[in-house]
Order: sequence, then C-alpha cells, then structure tokens
Amino acid sequence: MHFMEKGLISLDIEAEDAEQAIRAAGQLLVDSGAAEGSYVEAMVSAYRNNGPYIVIAPHIALPHAKAENGVREASVSFVRLRRPVAFGHPENDPVELVFALGSSSSSDHIALLRRLTTLLNDPANVEALKEAKTAEEIESIIQ
Repeated sequence: MHFMEKGLISLDIEAEDAEQAIRAAGQLLVDSGAAEGSYVEAMVSAYRNNGPYIVIAPHIALPHAKAENGVREASVSFVRLRRPVAFGHPENDPVELVFALGSSSSSDHIALLRRLTTLLNDPANVEALKEAKTAEEIESIIQ
C-alpha cells in the first residue's frame, strides 16, 4: 500500500479546471505503476457522471473510480493546485488539495480512506499540506 510517498506528491500544479486537476493526481498513480492510464480516465468519467460529490470537505477533493478500471496497487497520490479550481460543489469549492485514491479491493479502500480521514480531520495537518514547500515536508506531516 502506497500512501502519499514522495513520488506520489506534486505541489503547485497548474490546472484550468476540475478534470485537469483529477488528471494531474491520477497521472502520479500511473507514473508510480500503481494504476493504468485507463484508471485516470475512469476517475474523470466518474466526476463527469456523478458530479462534485468527491469534494469531501472545504478545498479538498478525493477522486477515485472502481478498482477494475485499472488499479494495480492500493495507493493515494496528492496534488496541491497553484490556483484553486471550482469542481461545482455548493459549499466546498474551490478545490486546492486533490487526493487520488486507487484501491484494489474494498478492504484497501476502507484502509486508505481511514488513513486519509485521520490525516484530514486535523485542521493543523490541512494547513500544513497547504503551506509545505517540498514533498519531504509532506512526508513528515504524514508520519
């Protein structure tokens, strides 16, 4: 299980819209070998079809899709956007922090969600994710 390791973190990414933001986070999963390109497209389709339910808290989006769409290994990537973008959520827009979740089973999905929820439930962690200068700083927040 890979949870926001250095290769799965990208800071101050330029995205024009929600789909570019999702693709940026998804590409990290692909580049790390945790998912196939088809998974990124599945996450974008899920957003197109289901709307902004993935915006789980103010400024935080959690794109994901079904494991059979190309997840090889359970993992979470993290992208911080240089400029927040609207996902269409009535309360939680605009999004600045994007966590792409790829899980290969429902137990993995629950385990990853639990770790992410624990991290994001602490407002100090959310602030630190917004302020961090490097992937190493992010890694130390997670530890």
